[in-house]
Amino acid sequence: MKKLYETTVINTGGRGGEVHSPDNIFRFDVSKPKELGGESGGGTNPEQLFAAGYGACFNSALELVMQKAKIDGKSTITATVTLYSDPEDNGFKLGVLLEAHIDGVSADKAKELIEQAHQVCPYSKATRGNIDVELKVI
Repeated sequence: MKKLYETTVINTGGRGGEVHSPDNIFRFDVSKPKELGGESGGGTNPEQLFAAGYGACFNSALELVMQKAKIDGKSTITATVTLYSDPEDNGFKLGVLLEAHIDGVSADKAKELIEQAHQVCPYSKATRGNIDVELKVI
C-alpha cells in the first residue's frame, strides 16, 4: 500500500489530561464526563474526538460518492458515539450512529449514497465487525 498521509497525537493524563500534535496545531484538554464520574472540567473526551474524526471522514467519503454519481448538494453528517458497558468482559465498547442529510436528494437516494460511503470510508472499514454502526437518513 502507498502511504498517503500520517499524523501523530500525544496524550498525557488519559481522560483527565490533554492531547496535542507535535506541532501544537491540534491541542485540547481532556476531561472525564459527569456520567463517568468526572467534574465536567470543560475539556473534550475520547468519544467526542472519535465522533469528530468519524463524522468528518464519513462526510468526505460521502462527498466522493456524490461526486462520482454527479450529485450536487451539501451533505451534513451528525456522528453520535456512545460508550457502553460490555458484559462479556466487564469492560467497555462503542456504538456509532451516523445521521446523514443531503440537500435536494430523496431519502431513498440518500440511503443508497450513505451505504456506498460506508463501504469507502476508512473509519467504516476500520470499525466494521468491531463496533455497531447505524446509518440513518435525516
